[in-house]
Amino acid sequence: MRPGLKLILITLPLALIGVAILAYVISTRTPPDRHELSERASPVRVITAESYQVAPALVGFGVVAPARTYQAIAEVGGTVDFVNPLLRDGQILPAGSVLLRLSPVDFNLAIAQAKANIRAAEARLAELDVSEANQRAALKIELEALELKAAEVERANTLFAAGTMTQTARDAIRAAHLAQRQKVQGIESTLALLPTQRAAQTEQIALYQANLATAELNLDRSEMTLPFAARVASHSVEVGQFLNKGQSAATLDGVDQAEVVVQAAMSDFRNLVLNRPNGPTTLPMDPAMLTDTLHELRLKATVRLRLGDEVLTWPAIVDRISDGIDPKTGTVGVVVQINDAYGQAGNGNRPPLTKGMFVDVVLRAEPITGIVLPRDALRDGHVFVADADNRLRRIRAEPKLLQGDIALFADVIEQGSRIVLTPPVPTIDGALLDPHPDTQIMDQLLAEDAAQ
Repeated sequence: MRPGLKLILITLPLALIGVAILAYVISTRTPPDRHELSERASPVRVITAESYQVAPALVGFGVVAPARTYQAIAEVGGTVDFVNPLLRDGQILPAGSVLLRLSPVDFNLAIAQAKANIRAAEARLAELDVSEANQRAALKIELEALELKAAEVERANTLFAAGTMTQTARDAIRAAHLAQRQKVQGIESTLALLPTQRAAQTEQIALYQANLATAELNLDRSEMTLPFAARVASHSVEVGQFLNKGQSAATLDGVDQAEVVVQAAMSDFRNLVLNRPNGPTTLPMDPAMLTDTLHELRLKATVRLRLGDEVLTWPAIVDRISDGIDPKTGTVGVVVQINDAYGQAGNGNRPPLTKGMFVDVVLRAEPITGIVLPRDALRDGHVFVADADNRLRRIRAEPKLLQGDIALFADVIEQGSRIVLTPPVPTIDGALLDPHPDTQIMDQLLAEDAAQ
């Protein structure tokens, strides 16, 4: 059969039949169901914004040191005659304890010599009084003799004028008169010097009395006593040793108070000082003004010593700023004091707070009130909330306090708002949400903050 005839008689009819069958199937088939597209809600964790009270806190670290230290330095030199048997490293001595005593022999000799000098000077002063009395009595006699000599001179002049006395005899009488005047002048000069001699002797007595006072003071200084209860840190003196003036014999640390210098970052210190309802708005840089600011805030301090899983605590007092702001580290030193650090040791239940212990210190201010959220709910200065229609909304929020894992806001977030903790990715404002409340996270965060 020819190919053209074969196409017309066989192939074309078969194709027409297939097209007809396909058209019949399509026309008689039930159309597919239509599904309209709907918006998918993203599942998110949310919490309800509530108001809490949070105490601004600062945690720092430092080393325990005694608030007072006594350096037993010899004020006088001498041979050590007595050393307190309890003057040993680690021993605690009560106030008024005699630490050591120098031999009093040299000091007693100095006192005896000073007293002897005073008695000799006083005797010399009494001698001057007697000498003055004798000189005045002699002056009275010599004045009477001078009057007689003057009368003889007058008679000799009369006789010489009458020609009954020679020149030689008259000159002899006049010479006797001049000699008597010289005696009177000598006694008067001696009496005139007596007040000056008496004043010099009085000053000499005062000098000897000062020497006596110095010798007695040196005797008192030969005995070293402890002005306050203290623990022996070191000692370097034994009986029979010669102790030079200015030499250190022992170092003792006071046990009535201990102190810790806490180095705190300026950012943490600002949170502690500035986040107060009636507190300062700027941070003073002068250490004295900073100390006054701390006292006005009435901060509460707690010293903690960690011994494995056990934490021992002592109440402390915020005393002062150490020496201002460290320009290298940008930290400020806060000094806290612990009263009766040794007495708080208890019945052997815990060790005393002694020098060299590494501790951490918690400073807390008065609580402030605000909306408290987890810190990671704040993202690039914004907080995400779910509105009444379960739509994502972005709020610009500046926290008043960032502390640990929490953030406190003053008035930018309304109480009762649903805060989105895990916003969907990508984060699109107005996106539909499927909120799931998280009822435990805030309790955990607040408990952790209280435990710090």
